[in-house]
Amino acid sequence: MSKVYFFATCLGGIAYSDTCVHAIQLLQKEGIEVIFKKDQTCCGQPSYNSGYYEESRKIALYNLQLFHNDHPIIVPSGSCAGMMRIDYVNLFKDTQYEQDFQHFSSRIYELSEYLDNVLNVRYYDIGKPIKITWHSNCHALRATQCIASAKNLLKRLHNVELVELEREEECCGFGGTFSVKEPEISRAMVHEKIADIQSRNIECLISADAGCLLNISGAMAKIGVSIESMHLYDFLAKRIGLA
Repeated sequence: MSKVYFFATCLGGIAYSDTCVHAIQLLQKEGIEVIFKKDQTCCGQPSYNSGYYEESRKIALYNLQLFHNDHPIIVPSGSCAGMMRIDYVNLFKDTQYEQDFQHFSSRIYELSEYLDNVLNVRYYDIGKPIKITWHSNCHALRATQCIASAKNLLKRLHNVELVELEREEECCGFGGTFSVKEPEISRAMVHEKIADIQSRNIECLISADAGCLLNISGAMAKIGVSIESMHLYDFLAKRIGLA
């Protein structure tokens, strides 16, 4: 049986614990043994994006030691996966740990990549016909580049119609600390994103980023937009009978 580590992410632990359970179940369904390290912590992206590089290096070194066995590290977030795959290497370039983190980065998979490219999963959709749209978070799109895998998983659900957003590649305005530092700009961006979503005439918004979903769903609720939103791994689990 293949073994993997599962990195839950901060938002996974705080607000999306059910999503983490469903993500683990999706792996277990394919016969994968999932190792969950209970003393795992943040990937370090908030400190890294705020310029606290020494503090970020301490977090990266902690994760290097914590996930020490040579198993794939599965992350249900393109943002955190991008940090651990790309930014860790940049943080330790030309240091004694450079090769360690180059190998570490090669073990990082966003969950959709692992399900699609490594496991080549096949799903039987038991849900009713539904029209959805998809929001791509910025790091998953530009850093981890795992959007194609996420959409491939959705396209394997025969009762699901995926309607693309007109301005899919535009940020929703969350951006982690950006939404705190620039709330007015963030608010304008999320309202533009919501207008695009509304124009698609769909029933549900799907994304694989917890931060984006909190931002978009919260803004929709505030302005009275009743479109449902759901995390990709909750949606997949529900459509194939795991949830």
